[in-house]
Amino acid sequence: MPGCKQTVTRRSFLRGAAAAAAAFTIVPRYVLGGAGYTPPSDNITHAVVGIGGMGRGHVNMVNGDKQSRLIAVCDVDQSHLAAGLKMAPQGCKGYADFREVFDRGDIDVAHIVTPPHWHALMSVAAAEAGMDVWCEKPMTRTIAEGQKVIDAIQRNGRVFRLNTWFRFQGGLYGFGSTAKPIKQLVASGLLGWPLTVRVSPFTGFNWKVRAWSGRTNIAPEPVPAGFDYDRWLGPAPYKPYFRHRTHGSFRGYWDYDGGGLADMGQHYLDAVQYIIDKDHTSPVEIEAYAPWPTHPDACGPWGQITMTYDDGCRIILESGEWGKTDTRDKPYIEGPKGKLYRGFKTDPPELAAMVSQLPEPEPMITNFMDSVRTRKKFALNEVNGNRSNMLVHLANAAIRTGRKLRFDPVAQRFINDEGANRLADQPMRAPWRLA
Repeated sequence: MPGCKQTVTRRSFLRGAAAAAAAFTIVPRYVLGGAGYTPPSDNITHAVVGIGGMGRGHVNMVNGDKQSRLIAVCDVDQSHLAAGLKMAPQGCKGYADFREVFDRGDIDVAHIVTPPHWHALMSVAAAEAGMDVWCEKPMTRTIAEGQKVIDAIQRNGRVFRLNTWFRFQGGLYGFGSTAKPIKQLVASGLLGWPLTVRVSPFTGFNWKVRAWSGRTNIAPEPVPAGFDYDRWLGPAPYKPYFRHRTHGSFRGYWDYDGGGLADMGQHYLDAVQYIIDKDHTSPVEIEAYAPWPTHPDACGPWGQITMTYDDGCRIILESGEWGKTDTRDKPYIEGPKGKLYRGFKTDPPELAAMVSQLPEPEPMITNFMDSVRTRKKFALNEVNGNRSNMLVHLANAAIRTGRKLRFDPVAQRFINDEGANRLADQPMRAPWRLA
């Protein structure tokens, strides 16, 4: 681009530096590194695909890391793309097609910040192109897509981060800053086993059911100028355009996401999965209390979902936004020996005071750039992230089928229920497909 400074990529740096040395060329000060300088060999290059509200947050994250460099932004909406370029540093290039971004060959990390119907396709494509992946939640739109992402990440030797942080950072409302003390309490056995975990407004968690319900009987509208709606749909079935289907409200439609449950589920349920040590497995029985039949296009309300593991542990989700609401004070976690309430109050009371004396959980990498540099797995990666992603889709499958479901955690298929399995493994609109 005219007027832009020449950039040096990590991939080309060593080759270029060797050639410069052979020619006795003077090396610029910024290449040498040292105090106040980051050499190009230490720069991690990034591309952000999807420049909506969350995508702009990713742009800011990259801009705030002195050892990272944003060199590409991509969006199918020209107004979003323009906003991303305005925030980006000089020399960053804009694209309307993510494939052109991934073909560059000089990008280390691809940020997938699109609606979830694109997550698997783009994550696989990024891994195949030699990039590490920082993907928004939920990890994929279906259960079957999750294994495709795992295969691509591991086959290509990439590292993966799912963008939720409740297992290692703040976010467990009313329980302290992290899941760590709860993990310690559960692992100690002081609450007993099996456990029941309640995730509801009454234990501190808002499911946003009404906020992310889809609209029905809406007349088609003209596609706005500068918005490539067909490319936005991509692998999703073609549906006539109306504004509420896209951008900030896409979560209310099954073709792209899964309502408030999919929006918040991986945040809340990944922490639960970590706390009760279920990173390696999934529930075997799922039952939902919700209106039925559900609308085929628009996500709607639900009241309660119960997911049971083969050892008797249960996760109970309550929306508080449909059906009868039980507002009694309930524990977040309950076992045969004790209970844990909001504010880290326990029954019996002395359990809370014992946590500081309990063994600490295994350490984990919680800075993704450390994973990129060391090639070690991030705290929430493609494997455990896929398991918490499945919790979201198991719950929604029970809502959509209107019946109790049985699930095989190893085969990752519903047992004797082809209707539920069609939800778990859905075809993509041609020509898009996952091999």
